[in-house]
Amino acid sequence: MYSFNMRAEQAFDPKRHVEKVLGITGEGDVAIACWEPRQTSPYHCHPRATEIYFRFEGGGQMRTSSETIDIVPGSFVVHPPGELHEYINAARRTLRFRVRYGEAMAGRTKEWPNNPNWKPRLEDIEYFVNNPAG
Repeated sequence: MYSFNMRAEQAFDPKRHVEKVLGITGEGDVAIACWEPRQTSPYHCHPRATEIYFRFEGGGQMRTSSETIDIVPGSFVVHPPGELHEYINAARRTLRFRVRYGEAMAGRTKEWPNNPNWKPRLEDIEYFVNNPAG
């Protein structure tokens, strides 16, 4: 059994969102993610893993290739394997819980426009050439 206190585990960084893996079990992991105002994730997917988010506090928007939805406290979002998604935080700190499970947790980043230091990895470029829709 795993049990976590979200408030005790939280950690924020003004330079980038903080994602801390709290436990690994079976074919997955559980993590806490902490976001400062206006931070944005890369537009990415997990080709061989499902990713599930539960918004504990704060909020913003989740974008996929087909829609953008508002995320508020209590929101629960499931991304199936291969679905491109990006999280855009709103104007206040946000705390969320994440679960990933599947054959491999690795993500593939398609773009990260608000991170001037981001450079695509060769494996990401190759993945999106072979899988244009993500």
